[in-house]
Amino acid sequence: MADGLNRFLGDTPVRVAVKLLILSVAAGFLMSFFGLYPDDILYGIRNFLLDLWHSGFRALGRVGDYLLLGAVIVVPAFLLIRLLSYRR
Repeated sequence: MADGLNRFLGDTPVRVAVKLLILSVAAGFLMSFFGLYPDDILYGIRNFLLDLWHSGFRALGRVGDYLLLGAVIVVPAFLLIRLLSYRR
């Protein structure tokens, strides 16, 4: 089981933890240097998802309009073709 865990992590768990600790400190230093804080990142992600959510539904509303416009022609044509081919 330890071999599978090492293969999954790419190294021993302790070495991976040390590497992640060093990378976390370096990333934290750079983020602090550029004035980025976790709250800003989380709010940015949240606002991005909300904007995507709202604009996505607007786009889906337009797709729904196109669907209804096309269905007015396609569904009766389909039914007519099926009825005409049923007689044969």
